[in-house]
Amino acid sequence: MQETVFFDTLRQGLWVATLISTPILVAALISGVSVGLFQALTSIQEMTLTFVPKLAAIVLVFWVSMSFMTTTLVDFFQNEIVPLIAGA
Repeated sequence: MQETVFFDTLRQGLWVATLISTPILVAALISGVSVGLFQALTSIQEMTLTFVPKLAAIVLVFWVSMSFMTTTLVDFFQNEIVPLIAGA
């Protein structure tokens, strides 16, 4: 395998990983900031208040975007990885 093919496949794999993880990271960021703002405004410093809503948001977004993630990953493997393996 040539270096250019390897690095191009690696770059595409990193892009797919970024694309797949973005919805979950955005949900964690939004829920974390909103809970932190709520805690700062009300002076409630409960540890479970930060953990439970963030976990619930992550699970909900994961459940909603699971088909997108699966389709993106399968397309990457079918279009990029399998032809490299079959051609080698």
